[in-house]
Amino acid sequence: MKEKIKIAVLVTCHNRRQKTLNFLESLVEQAFFKVANIDIYLLDDGSADGTAQAVNAMYPFIEIVTGTGSLFWARGMNTIWKYANAQKTYGLFLLFNDDVVLFDYALEKLFTNYKRVNKTGVILIGSTLSPISNKWSYGGYALYNLKHAKYLPVEPDDIKLIPCHLGNANVMLVDALTVERIGIFSDSYTHFEADFDYTLTAYRSGLAVLIAPGYYGYCENDHGVNWLPGNNSLKKRINYLYSPKGLAYKDYLFYIKKHFPKDYFPAAIKLWMKTFFPIIWDKFK
Repeated sequence: MKEKIKIAVLVTCHNRRQKTLNFLESLVEQAFFKVANIDIYLLDDGSADGTAQAVNAMYPFIEIVTGTGSLFWARGMNTIWKYANAQKTYGLFLLFNDDVVLFDYALEKLFTNYKRVNKTGVILIGSTLSPISNKWSYGGYALYNLKHAKYLPVEPDDIKLIPCHLGNANVMLVDALTVERIGIFSDSYTHFEADFDYTLTAYRSGLAVLIAPGYYGYCENDHGVNWLPGNNSLKKRINYLYSPKGLAYKDYLFYIKKHFPKDYFPAAIKLWMKTFFPIIWDKFK
């Protein structure tokens, strides 16, 4: 009998206990989860709301790693991925955000579509829907030009796998050959950009980055506007410029310099413009 492929589920959470529990319920109740060889690794980044305790009580088989409380999402995912790699050798990694509620068929559908690709060195992006609008919220993106950072979202086809350049790791499948070739998420990012950096690095390395057909769960896009409005003080706006959950100045420019060096100075100027002259975005965006 052929041995089942070993799968690691990787998740990071911080202080949103009910969302984390809702996600885990949508994961472990799936028929595919019950027959597959899956281990779940959860990085709890210093939650003060009892997330780790609640998860341990309901799902004692989940391996929980405690973070420092200042890892944020990208470094949390880097940490838990390193940890999982040190435990066992896995053939597939499934990356999720803990605010996703998976559809019943999501795992089986992802795995089936991965097999359809019929090769290794693959990243498969699962698209999500807003539970409020029932419209596309996260998934894959296409660059307008490989030399520039501007991109557009790509909605999934019902049947076909669609190539893309960038992808969100709200629902993402990564196989072992991809990890062998390009490693895991970079530790150069704090909160944002790690999934974009990873998928674009994979694409530029000749690996397959594909949007899986259909949708895989609900996840509300809660990022809001990407600037702090002008009714905030200049001090607050400068803090937001550097905040990992704000404009993430250092991380974003690191990403731009790495992948789109021609965009570096315009990108830096735009960030400062948003900080000093937010009225432009308040009025026109």
